[in-house]
Amino acid sequence: MNKKITNKINVFALGGLNENGKNLYVIEINNKILVFDCGLKYASDKMYGVDYIIPDFTYLIENKKRIVGVFISHAHYENIGSINELVKAIPNIHIYATNYAAKVITIEQEEAPVKISNLHIIKPHRKIDFKDFSIFPFSVTHSSPETVGYSINTPDGSIIYMADYCIDSTMNGHYDMDLGKIAYIGKQGVLLLMNESVFSEKPGFTSPNHKLDKYFRNVVDKSEGRIIFSLLPLHLLTMQNIFDSLKGTGRKVVIMGKYLHNVVEMSINEGYLSVDKSIIGDLTNLKDKNSVIFIANDREMPYYNLSRIVNGYDKYITLESTDTICFADPSYDAIELTSVKLKNDIAIKGANIFDVPKDKSVRLHASSEDLMLMVKLFNPKYYMPIKGEYRYQVRNGELAEKVGMNKDNIILKENGDVVTFENGELKECIENISVDSILIDGKSSNDVGELVLKDREMLGNNGLILVSATVDKRNKRIKNGPEVVTRGFIYVKDNLDIIEEIKAKSLEIIKNNTHNGKYADYAKIRTDIREEIGSFIYKKTESKPVILTVIQEM
Repeated sequence: MNKKITNKINVFALGGLNENGKNLYVIEINNKILVFDCGLKYASDKMYGVDYIIPDFTYLIENKKRIVGVFISHAHYENIGSINELVKAIPNIHIYATNYAAKVITIEQEEAPVKISNLHIIKPHRKIDFKDFSIFPFSVTHSSPETVGYSINTPDGSIIYMADYCIDSTMNGHYDMDLGKIAYIGKQGVLLLMNESVFSEKPGFTSPNHKLDKYFRNVVDKSEGRIIFSLLPLHLLTMQNIFDSLKGTGRKVVIMGKYLHNVVEMSINEGYLSVDKSIIGDLTNLKDKNSVIFIANDREMPYYNLSRIVNGYDKYITLESTDTICFADPSYDAIELTSVKLKNDIAIKGANIFDVPKDKSVRLHASSEDLMLMVKLFNPKYYMPIKGEYRYQVRNGELAEKVGMNKDNIILKENGDVVTFENGELKECIENISVDSILIDGKSSNDVGELVLKDREMLGNNGLILVSATVDKRNKRIKNGPEVVTRGFIYVKDNLDIIEEIKAKSLEIIKNNTHNGKYADYAKIRTDIREEIGSFIYKKTESKPVILTVIQEM
């Protein structure tokens, strides 16, 4: 008797579980690797200069020969924000995306700059065939055009990767969701449903709470002067709502920033934005009393562009008390403090503020009823909540159980935890993939690292002391100094006694480590100054500033 061939499937995340953003999910089918999404996560205000965070690609780099491709669900930073970094690491990797997402990725690579040599445009409801399996992308409703979920068809049933979505029967065209196709997939047999969790704690359906057309029209009607919209450049549905609210008002729209302009221009040309081009103005319209200005919320430095205007540093726009600023998209949890401070600064300037009401689910994620309906439609054998903090995943699992899922078949995991199926059955698995987060500062693709972050934290909390001196190159005698400079530590004029004590102790340490006027042990000098001065300062102030020593020979 021939031995039955075992179909082995591994599923795990390199990012996206127990966190908001940084989505990157891996499905291995008999040694072939499929990657779903490749995003970033916004850094919190406490991360001292870190702009955003991406997944660690080590596992993918080490196994790059087994990668079939990266399959993109939609063009939002949480899902495409680290593609350029991945392509830098694996130049020949294949990227699969719908036309809109591919166009955005192309704009992104031009900004980087990175060359993606294998970018494939796919269409919803057109099967992609591979040797041992096929992938079927299907359309879902989200705030990005042509958002898709994926059905990975295996001999043991389908694995469903559900992108961000909500159920809204009124959406059509590029935002349509074919529930009939989804129900058909469910009838064919679903092994595993991977379903998003971000809004799992929200009761009811997301629709119609995501609709903003009336809200934006109210903003326009109530604003007599200029209107500045702060928005996320890839939330195209929000942008469409704003353009619709401006119809018949005679206002001109000025789009600030090359990136935002490129996205809008591409979207209009490709038919993803329905806009009368005559409404688009230019820099000459900036001072018009009835102009509308679009400002992008930049991913590297959230609210930087708007903050520059508010603080008077923008060379084109000066904020007036008659202006209205509308935050057209909700702030993410990680940058909430930045958002609150900026709104306070705007209020001080006397400008009007409109903020999207908290009861509006403008991010178009699936609320509890959306999630439960999707479970019923797909009727999976196993269920894996993905995307979102762990409590959201737990709630998502509870919703699945509520509509009939077996509790033992609901899988709750964190990044790196491997879920294994053999011949369609869940197997106990203790395997764990090493995962990490790469911290990005500015446009550098190099990881900032925990040590750098710790140094920044120390500098932020306790300040800096610099001890400098000049030593004669021939006899090693001190020619100048030691001088002491502090930043963010103490107010020098009120603490001259401490400064003089630091100078005296530093002088003594330098002399003690100079031997016979011929040799100075500079390494020992730096160590002793750091330890002795550090101990002295702590006794005096209970602070631990960063201490740097600069000794130069002349």
